[in-house]
Amino acid sequence: MTDNRLDPFVIPAGELTPATVTPLDAPPPPDDPPTGEAMQTVTRLASRRRGFGPVWAVAGSLLMLVVSIAAYDYLLGLLERYRPLGIAAIVLTGLLALLLLGQIVREAWAFRRLARIDSFRAEAASVHATADRDAALALSHRLARFYAARPETEWGRRTLAEQADAILDSDAILELTERSLLAPLDAAARLEIEAAARKVAAATALIPLALLDVMAALSQNVRMVRRIAEAYGAHAGFFGSWRLLRSVASHLVATGIVSVGDDMIGSVAGGHVLARLSRRFGEVMLNGALTARVGIVAMDICRPLPFAALPRPSVSSITGRALTGLFQKG
Repeated sequence: MTDNRLDPFVIPAGELTPATVTPLDAPPPPDDPPTGEAMQTVTRLASRRRGFGPVWAVAGSLLMLVVSIAAYDYLLGLLERYRPLGIAAIVLTGLLALLLLGQIVREAWAFRRLARIDSFRAEAASVHATADRDAALALSHRLARFYAARPETEWGRRTLAEQADAILDSDAILELTERSLLAPLDAAARLEIEAAARKVAAATALIPLALLDVMAALSQNVRMVRRIAEAYGAHAGFFGSWRLLRSVASHLVATGIVSVGDDMIGSVAGGHVLARLSRRFGEVMLNGALTARVGIVAMDICRPLPFAALPRPSVSSITGRALTGLFQKG
């Protein structure tokens, strides 16, 4: 038997057909624009209304009752079997109860601070509508006392004490109050937004799994909202931070601000070629931009005065500073 494995493979010329398809005729690769899926998922999750609120409340109460009875029986039984160990368990249980009570008080105090900031913002709207100089002056004094413990507002408080009483226009009083007290707080809040946008962008670039990507973005946004509230003196706890994030997400969904596209990449990245050629880089930049949007809305909600004398931060400026070092503009 002859081994023909090394013979060349030949096609007769007559069997060849002229080429009818060229590389130019090939369809273009799929061009699905990035959508910032991680941040859009976070926004939808945070804004979703829970329809089982009473059910969860009753279930939680029942669970607490069962756990309390079981703990009571266990402690009594342990105290009867071995008294020293039972006393130690009762002491630890008491310490845990005190810690839980302290956390509840802290959360209640955080909600009270948030409510007070809401009242400042409502008073400012009323002053703007009525042009009441006395009300504007009283609001300015209350805000100065509210931030009396903040060292970064010391110069602004002195400026208010020297100049506010001599101003006759109510809007001018509020603008002076905003420039004097809120400028350093705005700078601190902006730094928190830039840091969160940078971390979310880095997580999008480094984490390959979509679920972990969403969890990282959610945790960073909750932390960012809490830090922004703390920058304005709200001191939001866990539940207060979640309430703020839910309010921010509801606002974003209601205004349609989470819709993004290729024009968003151009405004944020300056038309960066990598963002246009790579969908992954586009997702990174859009998730960072959406985080910046969440932070700016959180500033609007946590700020005791609306933006008037001071400019409202823009998404492109915050994202551009946040992503410096990750991506260079072309």
